[in-house]
Amino acid sequence: MSSVVVVAEDLILAIDQGTSSTKSMLVDSKGVVVAEAAVSIGQAHPEPGWVEQDAEEIWSSVQGSVRDCVNEAYAARVVGVALSVQRETLVLWDRRTGRPVAPALSWQDQRTSARATELELAGHGAEVLARTGLPLDPMFSALKASWLLDQHDPGRVRSGAGEWCIGTIDAWLLSHFGGDLVTEIGNASRTQLLDLDAATWDESLLEIFNVPGACLPQVVSSVGPFPSVRDLEPVPDDTSVLAVMADSHAALFAHAGWRPGVVKATYGSGSSVMALGPRASASSGVCATVAWQVDEVAHALEANIRSTGRTLTWLADLLGVDVDVLFDEAAESDNGGVTLVPAFGGLGAPWWDRDARAVLSGFSLGTRRAQVARAAVESIAFQVDDAVSAFSDVLGPLAQLACDGGMTRSAALMQLQADVSGLPVQVSSTANLSALGVARMAGLRAGWWTWSDLEDEHGARGPERMVQPLLDEATRASLRSVWAAEVARSRGLPSRAHEDEEPG
Repeated sequence: MSSVVVVAEDLILAIDQGTSSTKSMLVDSKGVVVAEAAVSIGQAHPEPGWVEQDAEEIWSSVQGSVRDCVNEAYAARVVGVALSVQRETLVLWDRRTGRPVAPALSWQDQRTSARATELELAGHGAEVLARTGLPLDPMFSALKASWLLDQHDPGRVRSGAGEWCIGTIDAWLLSHFGGDLVTEIGNASRTQLLDLDAATWDESLLEIFNVPGACLPQVVSSVGPFPSVRDLEPVPDDTSVLAVMADSHAALFAHAGWRPGVVKATYGSGSSVMALGPRASASSGVCATVAWQVDEVAHALEANIRSTGRTLTWLADLLGVDVDVLFDEAAESDNGGVTLVPAFGGLGAPWWDRDARAVLSGFSLGTRRAQVARAAVESIAFQVDDAVSAFSDVLGPLAQLACDGGMTRSAALMQLQADVSGLPVQVSSTANLSALGVARMAGLRAGWWTWSDLEDEHGARGPERMVQPLLDEATRASLRSVWAAEVARSRGLPSRAHEDEEPG
């Protein structure tokens, strides 16, 4: 799909490589989006809990979305490229040929759960968390790196010699442009191989996960230096790559997330709740990460949710209908007593319970599709609320939640989020904030804007809508109690165990 608005000035091409699609966007120096296009990509599930993607298809989708977005006239006006990418997904490839050695392991992949348990039992969990800000969990890239190397280079001969490379999607895409092998610091912070304080690959972590440093890319800031583009027609070769960010981090940047008190939630295949801030205690269930680096490193708190939008696409595939049908039906229905906890690969923040199992409860022979759809949509709001509650425990009372992502087009979901969380929900006027955020970072690098310009522009643009909570506190507490009982069931705990347990 594509859309076009004609203007006549310099442009930045922003590419957002996500889990289910790659989107391209042209942005002018006034911050106006002048063209957009998207190309879908697939996933494979060869075994239960395994989630793979074709790394070559990912690269082809980038090329395809750029071709669909950029015509020859636009190409002549592109002064720089910006790249935002899905996080934690890992690729192993041959440095000489540039070809992948194996399928990319998705951030959703759970095949390394047993190895995570082994490392915890060996006493490495606390050290890994202290150095990286991340709990031992299959979501993060280090366990994936170990698994890929164990399968394809068990003696670490080729990886140890630097003949094979291993990296996140940003490094994989940048490698197609040539030049030095590099990865952006925010993406690197999601690998669980980076020392969060030193902002460098950590030798002790490399030893724990048995990953040779020689196969890893160099860590650089969010504004590079990066190799210039190549084979991205019709964009001319040697066009500069001005900025690279992880997708959730780019969305926070688009929200002008350096302003005090900004907490954002991005609704994608999974969801991320994020705010700038120092590390929280291990018991909070809230991770630490690098948001971005321009001059200084900006640190952030984050809660990661494994399955939000993916819950709806799973249900749509199961029932043989379009996702939009489910959203429409859910908006007009109650849940009929049905609750869905989508722990398809365990639960992420704030529980970090990889042994949790998906639970669909409260249904009967009279249950209708719309009621199951409503339960699926409610699971998104409740999971985000679990993360928001963990944030409020760390940061204190929150004033509002800034929301973005494709699912924010659902007025019913946004109202439900406000009702469940008891917070005003500020809905972005642009669904794809990841591309827009990294475009703004690139414009900052190009000298188009200053930090103050970006903050002023954000305030002038304002949200598309502000959604106020409508439920009273007693009703909200009752709904939360039902949800908490089902989460406890998913985790194999007594239904009231959540009342006495801290997340994490």
